[in-house]
This record gives sequence, C-alpha cells and structure tokens, in this order.
Amino acid sequence: MWQSTTSNMYAWELPTSLEVGGCEYKIRTDYRVILDILAAMNDPEIFEPDMTEDEKRQEQIMTMLQILYIGFDNIPPRNWQEAAEKACDFIDCGIKRDDRPKPRTMDWEQDAPIIAPEISKIAGRDIRIGETHWWEFFGYYMGIGEGVFNTIVSIREKRRKGKKLEKWEKEFYQSNKKLVDLKVRKAERSEEEKEALRELLGIKK
Repeated sequence: MWQSTTSNMYAWELPTSLEVGGCEYKIRTDYRVILDILAAMNDPEIFEPDMTEDEKRQEQIMTMLQILYIGFDNIPPRNWQEAAEKACDFIDCGIKRDDRPKPRTMDWEQDAPIIAPEISKIAGRDIRIGETHWWEFFGYYMGIGEGVFNTIVSIREKRRKGKKLEKWEKEFYQSNKKLVDLKVRKAERSEEEKEALRELLGIKK
C-alpha cells in the first residue's frame, strides 16, 4: 500500500534531487513535467481496460517515478515505495495535505490560457519561456489574487453548491460559459491516441 509521509524537505530551498535509500537521485523539476504527471495520474483512459484498480494505481505510480526521476532505472525495486513517497512529497511542495478527495474546481489544461498570464504577472516574466521550478511555479499560483481566474473558480464553486450568483456573476457566466464550465473528460480515446499518450508519458505496456 503506497502512503505519503510527512516531508522533511528544507522549506527554503528548491530541491533538484531526492534522497532514496541513502542515495541522491536527480529529478526533473520544471512545472510542465509535474503537470504531465498529474495528467497521467488523473486519466484512466491511458491504461488497459482489463486492469484492476490496484494494477492501475501501481501503473500510475510507476509512471510518476519514470517521469520524475532522471535516473529511475538506477533505483533498486526495494526502494520504489520510498521513491514514490518522496515524489508525492515533492509534488505536494512539502505540504501535508488532507487525503480526502475534493471536488474539481479547476483544470490545469483547460485553465492554462487564464492561469499562465496571471502567474507571469506575479513572476514578472513569461513563465512559458524557459524552465520554472515546480515549487516556484506553485508559489506563484498560490499568490494569484483577485482576477478572472479567481472569479471563474468562485462561480464554479457556487454553482456546484447550488448557491445563488450575484447579478454580475450571472452576467459573467452567461458571457463566458466556455471558460467557466469544466469540460467533461473524453469518455473514450482511440487506440492510436492511447498509444501516443502512453509513449509520451513513458508508460510501458
């Protein structure tokens, strides 16, 4: 059973490697790498339909390890669980989180055109150019204040809870339904699409 543990990472540094089994292993730290991992972890369509839930979970974890660790092949199988725990801590930015599932109020892919400019404004540069450490990127994301993105998330949350929208929120929603409404994930991909996605994410059949 894979379980995340409390991180011991030093909060004032941007980690570029993780210690597993007493050895340091370099990791890919750019935020786009982590977003690829999150996409894989939340996309059941990339796995074989006859897999059990446990098998899918194990495949998700192996995918995360293969993407994140530059030298994953050098990590002994006996240390894979520790490697997964350290990877989860890194992705969570060293913050202990409540494991209870939460309703989806944003989508990194769908909301990218809105989030990227707001994060770039906070960063003082276009974060789409060059690499940005995941922790740095997430810090910028957490610093997003009043603006279009927060308005969209607020309206999504109110609609989810059945709360009444303010007049200006109703007008905003009517004018921006495509931005506000979270897209339903595609129910089924073609085998060609699945295979291309597996190859992109490094998933071995």
